[in-house]
Amino acid sequence: MKISLGQYIPGKTPVHKADARTKFLSMIAYMVSVMLIETFIGYGIAAVFVLATYLIARLPMKYIFRSIRPVLFIVIFTMILNLFIHTGHTVWFEWKFIVIYKESVFYCIKIALRVLLLVMGASLLTYTTTSSELTDGIESLLSPLKIIRFPAHDIAMMMSIALRFIPTFSDELDRIVKAQMARGTDFDSKNLIKKVKSYVPVLIPLFVSAWRRASDLATAMNARGYRGAEGRTRYRVHKFTYIDIIMAIIMVIFAGAIVTLKILL
Repeated sequence: MKISLGQYIPGKTPVHKADARTKFLSMIAYMVSVMLIETFIGYGIAAVFVLATYLIARLPMKYIFRSIRPVLFIVIFTMILNLFIHTGHTVWFEWKFIVIYKESVFYCIKIALRVLLLVMGASLLTYTTTSSELTDGIESLLSPLKIIRFPAHDIAMMMSIALRFIPTFSDELDRIVKAQMARGTDFDSKNLIKKVKSYVPVLIPLFVSAWRRASDLATAMNARGYRGAEGRTRYRVHKFTYIDIIMAIIMVIFAGAIVTLKILL
């Protein structure tokens, strides 16, 4: 299974050229706005907003499906679970001990839309921002905390590496699963216990591979003289441009529209 979160897609669009700090803060504002949405009108506005951003960034629509595909199972499971747990006033279906309310159906749909929109927004950040830009941007935003000796650079570096390792581990998992299937391992067994046991030979090689990759990365960083933020210079100096101003204005308008909808509706 291919996981696109953490993958960078090169481009020369305004979204790609925007400062990493602007994109990171915009993503946070977008996520907070999505969490505030309670109506389908709001979800529609958020969907149009994120789809328009994908079009401006000239990202093929297949990347949207790649970003949401890994979470589809979790979304469906959560919807089914809340369908029977959440209660309401209007009964739509009743059979023996199973009761489904109209409010429960709408609630489950809203949960699914919220999760999918959040994933699409987070994926958009990594699609259009390189690992080094994201690290420098987060470090710059956290730099005021250095007064209290907060390890801003280390935190930013760990977050960036973690994001970039997601697609790498996805490919590694896919390779190990195919290798185990070639050896006769049955991953499609209907017996839950057997299915769980079949994944044990997958988790151990994946853990060993992750440990080896982390060790190789640490060795490579040491060989290149990496010593954290101490004495570190940057090849590119981040500067805010008119693109960042326009992006900030658009994000303020979007967040304002969501808050207005929440107050009015």
